[in-house]
Amino acid sequence: MTDLPDIAAVVIGRNEGARLVASLASLKGAVPRIVYVDSGSTDGSLQAARDAGAQIVALDLSIPFTAARARNAGFAALDPVPDFVQFIDGDCMIEPGWLAAGVAALVENENMGIVTGWRSEIYPDASVYNGLVDFEWHRPPGDIEACGGDMMVRASVFQRVGGFNPHVIAAEDDEFCTRVRKAGWRVHRLPERMTLHDAEMLRFGQWWQRAVRTGHGFAQVGALHPGYFKRTRQRVWFYAAVLPVIAVLALIWLPWLLLAVLGVYLVSYARTVQGLVAAGLARHKALHQSVLLSISKFPNLIGLMTYHWRVMRKSDMAIIEYK
Repeated sequence: MTDLPDIAAVVIGRNEGARLVASLASLKGAVPRIVYVDSGSTDGSLQAARDAGAQIVALDLSIPFTAARARNAGFAALDPVPDFVQFIDGDCMIEPGWLAAGVAALVENENMGIVTGWRSEIYPDASVYNGLVDFEWHRPPGDIEACGGDMMVRASVFQRVGGFNPHVIAAEDDEFCTRVRKAGWRVHRLPERMTLHDAEMLRFGQWWQRAVRTGHGFAQVGALHPGYFKRTRQRVWFYAAVLPVIAVLALIWLPWLLLAVLGVYLVSYARTVQGLVAAGLARHKALHQSVLLSISKFPNLIGLMTYHWRVMRKSDMAIIEYK
């Protein structure tokens, strides 16, 4: 069956369809236990998980769904608890060789709490949005501040820090990694291919909504850990709020100041292009992706304000879906 007896996999999903089938197939025979946590799917995902032989956890529909809540429920279903747990989203497939590499890293480094690798988009050229997320996942290896939801975690560390915060609806992985590091454990990225992802992000509206969700994460995680995402939040406020206000005032009183505002945006765009090219992205792709990265501050601001509005009204932190 497997030469990794001390590892289990927790897969989370909601209406992933064929992507979930592929995800479970990539794990079958590679780990002795697979737990699938479903967040109210209506597309046959539960039956697909049964057919794959996974243990199923169906979340209570009366409680707001979050990826953090789903991962916690999956971990809680593991009895007995293994040494290591591979978390993976239901729209991803495990790459051959990753599980062995991840386990080896955790075994050899007792102060390492989380290990991750590279996630790659299956169809990066299907849209500029797919290409953007594919590139953003390829970061340098080594010790890092945080990683995405595809991660291998030392189970004892997961238990010690209390798992994911179920109330965080976006960037819950950043928040979890932050607590792991504060507890004295390393978060490490290996130079290994870890998962294949099927974003299926083909429309501007999907990308925009994803950026709104990201902004919500900036605010919520920043409220829990004030130093985290601090500069990112400052950039969002500056480019999406302060500069537009200055531009409107300039139209009324100082028209020449509008040119200065536009100049700031152009300089920021040029620096973004330069940074992407320096990181290895082809120039023609960098030109396109930098447009989205520049625009993203505006949906990010909507996400930030959504979080603060919810706090002010004491509303539920409902998930923000983009597909």
